Amino acid sequence: MQSVQHFGLKNHFLLAMPHLEDPNFAGSLSYLCDHDENGTMGVIVNRPLELTLDALFEQLELGGDESPHRDAPVFYGGPTHKDRGFILHRGSSDAWDSSIQVADDIALTTSMDILQALADGKGPEQFLICLGCAGWESGQLEAELKENAWLTVEGRAEILFTVPPEQRLGAAAGILGIDLNLMTREAGHS
Repeated sequence: MQSVQHFGLKNHFLLAMPHLEDPNFAGSLSYLCDHDENGTMGVIVNRPLELTLDALFEQLELGGDESPHRDAPVFYGGPTHKDRGFILHRGSSDAWDSSIQVADDIALTTSMDILQALADGKGPEQFLICLGCAGWESGQLEAELKENAWLTVEGRAEILFTVPPEQRLGAAAGILGIDLNLMTREAGHS
């Protein structure tokens, strides 16, 4: 008898358990954008870099003088593809060249057209720009979940786009009614 795998973690938060010591993920809150038989992809959403959108616009020679978002932080999205931008935003994926719809009101775009729109003072009002992403091979995340390295909870746009970065992990844990500071490494098994 074959086991059936379920791929239902798209549009979920992945909360690092307090004992997770991997420097790429310790204390992180990731938002999962894709989860299927090929693996899982997401972005870390609570680690702003010492880089603003204005500096990114300048680096990419996009202008940006018209952007009301010039002071917005750029985030460390994860250890994979660190030279690529991943823009998580409210709204539809239809307006952008390379974009996927993650949830009804959340999309992930990787094309330059959205950055140019933001530099021009257009584009989505609510967004996070991440450099790099996080990825897990098929079955890898499921194994880490069984090892009690992560908690999962359905994603919420208001946590992504309105809660300050340093409070996002706690806000996501709050959905579950828990305080991560009180969690133990030991998983309960019956």
